[in-house]
Amino acid sequence: MVENTAVGQPAAPPTLEQAVAMVKAQQNFAAAIPAGIVASIVGAGLWAGTVFVTQMKLGLIAIAVGALVGYAIRKAGKGIDQKFGILGAICAAFGWGLGTLLSDVAFLAKHVGRPFGDVLMSLGLDGTISFVTRAADGMDLLFLGIAVYEGYKLSFRYRLKKSPPVKSA
Repeated sequence: MVENTAVGQPAAPPTLEQAVAMVKAQQNFAAAIPAGIVASIVGAGLWAGTVFVTQMKLGLIAIAVGALVGYAIRKAGKGIDQKFGILGAICAAFGWGLGTLLSDVAFLAKHVGRPFGDVLMSLGLDGTISFVTRAADGMDLLFLGIAVYEGYKLSFRYRLKKSPPVKSA
């Protein structure tokens, strides 16, 4: 929609700086935080469930965890600042880590023939962290990296590129 000025001439389009300012004014980091946390918890369930059912860690699911987090943050936060990407990376790492913890404890519970909650409670926080750390391998780092990358990359509404400086004659 083009506005007309008082003399009937179309208004000038906004400058690049004005356009960026308008987009930045729509950012909502406070809304992005809970969206990222909820998406990471849902992603953790997706990761844990898939690993437990298939008994395989699938890179596609690591991508899905990061993408789910990134899209949730992008939709809720409408951000272009780097803090949105960092939030996406942190939430994706949390989702992947929680999913890995849940699937590892589920495998242990199945192995010892005890309910999941009993095993989790008997391990306690220190024991759970120790158990998951010992169960980790190189592929876990790869899948963590994939989830973090996707969470970071997809959390932005727009990615602004720095333009090269204009040389004056």
